[in-house]
Amino acid sequence: MSSAGLPPAPSAYETLAALLRDRHSCRAFRPEPVARGQIVRVLEAAQRTASWCNAQPWQVHIASGARLERLRSALQTQADQPGRPELDWPREYQGVYRQRRRDCAMQLYGAVGIAAGDREASARQSAENFRLFGAPHLAIVTSDEALGTYGAIDCGAYVANFLLAAQALGIAAIPQAAVAAHPATLREHLDIAAGRRIVCGISFGWSDEDHRANGFRTPRAPLDESVVWAG
Repeated sequence: MSSAGLPPAPSAYETLAALLRDRHSCRAFRPEPVARGQIVRVLEAAQRTASWCNAQPWQVHIASGARLERLRSALQTQADQPGRPELDWPREYQGVYRQRRRDCAMQLYGAVGIAAGDREASARQSAENFRLFGAPHLAIVTSDEALGTYGAIDCGAYVANFLLAAQALGIAAIPQAAVAAHPATLREHLDIAAGRRIVCGISFGWSDEDHRANGFRTPRAPLDESVVWAG
């Protein structure tokens, strides 16, 4: 205890570890919008992301209000159509990656009451991606086409920091590859320049804590599955 009788303030590491532990992908949002000033705070923090040669290749289009509703409607009409993202999907999920992907889906289906093998119900849940899970805001992250893989890597770091900054302010979010599968629709509604490559979307807002889709958390692999010590 401190001299004032209060517990010591958490260290910077403890604060960061808590944000990483508590953050999760929100799959049901309340309709109330986030104040513009709070969104700016998230963006200002994420703007500090490290990047290759400090290129800072990310540009972010944020849709809200009536414009988002038009985009949401357009995306929902394409929920059952094959997507053609501008960055390649994974060629294949193999081994442990396939198992983790399956486990995540089973956890979600279990949380929302979808029985194993119920393809109709699982398709409805999948379509929630294109409803943006009811989020009042959508950020589309793009990179400069000429920067290729490293531009996309930098944008991935930006997305991670966006999520942590949002978590620090109590704002829920979910990164989404599904919406990036329909780049023509995004370009039409958000005026994305031709020289930009769409990386992913981030739906964000206030979490609907009572929704069953927000009632599970995915585990993380132990370090010995991810780290190789050399020396």
